[in-house]
Amino acid sequence: MTDLETPVATPPRAGALRRAAPALLGYAAVRALGLVALALWSAANDKSAHTLLTARWDALWYTRVAELGYGYEVRLPNGDVHSNLAFFPLLPWLERLVHTVTRLSYADAGLLVSTLASVAAAWGIFAVADHVYGRRAGVCAVLVWAVLPVGIVQSMAYSESLFTALAAWSLYAVLTGRWLTAGLLASLAGLTRPVGIAVVAALWVAAITSFAGDSVRNRSAPRPGGAPAWRRALGMLLAPLGAAGYVLWVGHRTGKGPLGYLDVQAGWRNGFDGGYAFARFVGDKFTSFPSALAGVGLIVGVALIVWLYVTCVRQGQPLPLLVYAGVVTALALCASSYFGSKPRLLLPAFPLLLPLALSLARLRTSRSALVLGGVAVASAAYGAFWLNGSGPP
Repeated sequence: MTDLETPVATPPRAGALRRAAPALLGYAAVRALGLVALALWSAANDKSAHTLLTARWDALWYTRVAELGYGYEVRLPNGDVHSNLAFFPLLPWLERLVHTVTRLSYADAGLLVSTLASVAAAWGIFAVADHVYGRRAGVCAVLVWAVLPVGIVQSMAYSESLFTALAAWSLYAVLTGRWLTAGLLASLAGLTRPVGIAVVAALWVAAITSFAGDSVRNRSAPRPGGAPAWRRALGMLLAPLGAAGYVLWVGHRTGKGPLGYLDVQAGWRNGFDGGYAFARFVGDKFTSFPSALAGVGLIVGVALIVWLYVTCVRQGQPLPLLVYAGVVTALALCASSYFGSKPRLLLPAFPLLLPLALSLARLRTSRSALVLGGVAVASAAYGAFWLNGSGPP
């Protein structure tokens, strides 16, 4: 079968899991392959795969918040202050909840939350792609997301999987007219990562567009077959509460007002400069031949991301997906620090992968399986190498 299936409006709840089962089973297989590769590579290097997944880099910061609360900071010799206030609270809250209920360690609780969230994210990506392009494209979208070179992060005690799950299901709720659900999930996404603003922007643009459509048809009537205006308005109000609440709380705690969170990020030398620092970082790579190859690779990578986004626009992706992917991409590429983290920061931008999913969905099943299988093996090997080396900062 080479033709794409006709998208369905909303699968019946009883059959939703059955419909998503091929995507979820394929996702689980890819993640299992990655974990096996990590375990073997780590054992060969006398390292603990468990430690790499649960107790390094950001995972350690989240665990400390879960166990000790906010207030921990590290003062560096150059005067920089790394405060755990930079880390949004939903993941550590869930880690503390799981620890309390199961008595797992905070680190293992984080790993469990991330594992469950990654499956929820895969299901959400399937739901969005299935709704827009059909089941085959939905399955391929999940598998493409799973085999990304930095896909191993989906199995770490990081917040990317949790955020992607909340974002994907919020976007699906927007696409299917469930505005209160969309607003609540957007609010929770805003409690997970600063990039939660992308989900809020997508919901707001969709709602404003729908209101504009209402005014053209009939100012006093709701959209035919859609939600009443008050539900859309309430969804808009709910969406930013999570992020706004935490940012305002940080400002109060630091005594620096509404912009206090920006000062916290400045202590990590992180901010938004429109991509100037990243451009300088890429330009500096061309000072010698070996590093110039890395510079060329970075330019090609950015060009690929831009091409994928343009393709999304040309293929007529729904406006909420375009807004969401655009904001996530802009925030990732235009951050002024942690250049090695950019591939990880782009992980939630799953709508960028839909053109690739569509191309795979048009192939025969045997061919798409061969392509995805080969990439999955390469991704597993790269993920194991990456975490045993520099890893995701």
